[in-house]
Amino acid sequence: MNICLLGHFPPHIGGVSSHSYLLSQELVKRGDKVFVLTYPIAGIRDINGIHVESAPTINIKGLRGFIFSITATIKLFFMIRKYNIDLIHAHFIIPPGLVAVLVAFFTKKEVAVTVHGSDIFILASNPVLRILIRFVLRKADYVVVVNESIQNKILKLNIAGIKDKIKITANAVDLEKFKPDTKTKFTQELDLDPNKPMILFVGNLVSQKGLKYLIEAKNQLQTDAEMVIVGDGPLMDELTEIVKNKSVSDVYFIGARRDVHLIMPAADLFVLPSISEGFPITLLEAFACGLPAVATDVGGIKELVTKEVGIVVKPEDVKSLAEAMDEILQNHNKKLSMGKSARKRAEEYGNLNIPY
Repeated sequence: MNICLLGHFPPHIGGVSSHSYLLSQELVKRGDKVFVLTYPIAGIRDINGIHVESAPTINIKGLRGFIFSITATIKLFFMIRKYNIDLIHAHFIIPPGLVAVLVAFFTKKEVAVTVHGSDIFILASNPVLRILIRFVLRKADYVVVVNESIQNKILKLNIAGIKDKIKITANAVDLEKFKPDTKTKFTQELDLDPNKPMILFVGNLVSQKGLKYLIEAKNQLQTDAEMVIVGDGPLMDELTEIVKNKSVSDVYFIGARRDVHLIMPAADLFVLPSISEGFPITLLEAFACGLPAVATDVGGIKELVTKEVGIVVKPEDVKSLAEAMDEILQNHNKKLSMGKSARKRAEEYGNLNIPY
């Protein structure tokens, strides 16, 4: 079967990109031919037999997705003809899913749409976007969700026949790339104090990640620890200003990185303080590197973070967040035990099931 994946894909950074890449590898192993249509970014190239193309747009909020919807629709038509595509698999409902179902209407191709989380938890709160979301999910042949909380959210939209189309396929992690014994010089690169534990966050610097609560929690920590924040986004200036104004010590913003697998093994604790989340691949990657976690009770996090691998706290609860981090960092045996269990937890997600 010839399959076109539509949405974020390497060299883009993030959970959707990682998921799409792992899926492409599984499809190739199965004997399928895989093609990708993604957003424009420097360094786009074919990867391991996967042909990758992009549709042009501009990086301006509010226009980026709208323009991509138009250019990707046109580009996808040509790719379907040129490569004899049998199935379009969109990752994210809008705009990739919308593009997929519009093109499929005219080409009579099958469509799978993977709902990753924020596209249903956040976008669906907008009345106009909710209409488009319902349209996309109604027209798709396969609706793939990464956990039960997303499935339940979709079912509440009361779309006729949707229950029969939903398939739960959990995210997966590359266990060979992310592992505890990876040699890293990250602490030397950043000139971190080897006598202080390292707390790590990886993700986009956006409001739903709850980073302002993490910074406040860092200020309340009893443990003398260093905090590294990996990622970029619209809140970079605001967050760095909070750190400066509140004199929060030992917080390092290092921007987006493509070598997260070399950073995680250097850390002692992974923290995800989100106020909205789907099924975060960064948590799986941290577990695969043997890191215990402190995370918030949103989306699919509670399905991942058991008491053996970390601590779950209420979102926006700064005091509980700080206490949970202290509890792990100040108990060496507990931290080691959780780290070992975290790796075993990640191994449960080493294989990606294909839903079609």
